[in-house]
Amino acid sequence: MPLKFSVKPLQGVRIVSLALNLPGPAALWRLRAMGARCTKVDPPAGDPMRLYSPAAFADLSAGLKAVTLDLKAAAGQAKLHKLLAQADVLLTSFRPSALTKLGLDAKSLKRAHPALSLVTIVGAPGARAEEPGHDLTYQAEVGLVADLAVPPSLLADMAGALAASEAVLQAVLAQRASGKGVRLEVALSEAARWLALPRHWGLTAPGQLLGGAHAGYRVYPCKNGRVALAALEPHFAAGLGRAFGLGPLTPEACLLPATHDAVAAFVARQTRAQLDRLATAHDLPLLTLPA
Repeated sequence: MPLKFSVKPLQGVRIVSLALNLPGPAALWRLRAMGARCTKVDPPAGDPMRLYSPAAFADLSAGLKAVTLDLKAAAGQAKLHKLLAQADVLLTSFRPSALTKLGLDAKSLKRAHPALSLVTIVGAPGARAEEPGHDLTYQAEVGLVADLAVPPSLLADMAGALAASEAVLQAVLAQRASGKGVRLEVALSEAARWLALPRHWGLTAPGQLLGGAHAGYRVYPCKNGRVALAALEPHFAAGLGRAFGLGPLTPEACLLPATHDAVAAFVARQTRAQLDRLATAHDLPLLTLPA
């Protein structure tokens, strides 16, 4: 699954990454697609993502320059600093204490490479950066874990990757303005918190507008599967009512239990193919799914 961007704002920008697993490599994937020249530094044991998911590792590594260095050894450190001397940005996902032990904390890097920017991916911000955690705990912290079900995607990691690529863009702009490197921190817990804002605002909480209260914004069972219905705006709600034989529905009518019952009863009698045809004929935001 190659990423493609029509604009290459990072053409000529050189990035060295020490970030393993998912957020860092996913960010690097986007940065390469924006034109950056990226080098990933792997430890002697390799990136654990190769074992977790060969498919993900293959996508994230395609076309990427990778080198293996033992950063606990003097020779590995020396080779890394040669790379950093030619780089614009260093991307890491170590805890702050680990960066300090390796001599890669912000103060040390500023002395050794004053024009180099540092973007650090951490679990939680500021003083909490040393706390252990992972995608699941960050999603749970902001209310995105329901009951005992494991979330269907790694939202904190992927949102963190987006935030990290954005931070690199910020760092490059700041460098070009001042000629000096900057330090930016990206916290996965804050990335999850950003994604959870609609729930925090009450939009998607159970029983709220986008949490089941609107009859046109729900998932319903049909004869041979399910349908994701997103007829939220008034013109879509009116079209939904006409398509389902209920008359043009108003936004207020979509909140009534009787409307929920009528929509559910109509959908239950339809096949996915029938619903797909209705969606096309009436311009409805509707997607049919397997059971």
